[in-house]
Amino acid sequence: MRLCAVSVDLDEIPNYYAIHGRTHAELAGSSAVYDIAVPRLGALARALDIPLTLFAVGSDLSRDGAATQLRRAVEAGHAVGNHTQSHLYDLTRRDRREIAREIDEGTSAIERATGVRPRGFRAPGYTITDEVFSILPGLGYRWDSSVFPCPAYMAVKDAAIAAYGLLGRPSRSVVDTPAVLAAPTRPYRVGTPYWRRGTGLLELPIQVTRGLRLPYIGTSLMLAGPDRSRWLTRGVIGEPLVNLELHGIDVLDAHDGLEALAASQRDLRVPASKKQDTLAAIVEQLRAAGYAFVTLDEAAERIGRGA
Repeated sequence: MRLCAVSVDLDEIPNYYAIHGRTHAELAGSSAVYDIAVPRLGALARALDIPLTLFAVGSDLSRDGAATQLRRAVEAGHAVGNHTQSHLYDLTRRDRREIAREIDEGTSAIERATGVRPRGFRAPGYTITDEVFSILPGLGYRWDSSVFPCPAYMAVKDAAIAAYGLLGRPSRSVVDTPAVLAAPTRPYRVGTPYWRRGTGLLELPIQVTRGLRLPYIGTSLMLAGPDRSRWLTRGVIGEPLVNLELHGIDVLDAHDGLEALAASQRDLRVPASKKQDTLAAIVEQLRAAGYAFVTLDEAAERIGRGA
């Protein structure tokens, strides 16, 4: 059976200011992901009859409003994954003890908020290492979804980091190893190094198209719009798992109190209604191609039996 899992990284708005090397003190809209995007995503998921996998940052859940929204989403049948405690973009450059603490504290925060202990992990900025993979099983994790073998994404990210540095606005993002571009594009068990197949933790890579390995993620799809996203979708139809990764910001726009951020975040200039139309068109196209929509937990369980 063909499977599609739609996951959403719930990075709050201050993380985007950190990427662009900008400050966000006292910013209106700084909690827009949980206050606006999560309810909006819930309504959209109901309308499309799809489950979501929500990757939460533990520190965000210290705010009652965020914890309540995540708990409601889990009660509605959506799955939850760990996106670390603090969303440190340079997590992989910290020592082993700090990496383990970031993961473990994120686990605990999610469990306190929802009553569910996450089984899946996603690293900030899609940047992961062998050391992180060696830590995850000991903390109870059964699968990871961080590897993004996408040349176009890496090129754009590296260029943006360099440009912000020249402007005197250093980005918090970090450059990943180019070796990740050789990683499998379909689910696999990691070896050493992690971009090779082995017998380790199950990896569910972030989706790319066949051939050119173009990014099949929320940002690129929302900028493409309903019509052009259909062309990108044709490039993933036939894959055994379409792992469609979004961010909460992918259903927000500048009018959600994010006018200041829209100056740097181009996708916020796309109306939220158009973004929702894009996602609906993608779901319709994949469903017509025979895809069943599942959580990443469900996908990992099914794929793991034969991996």
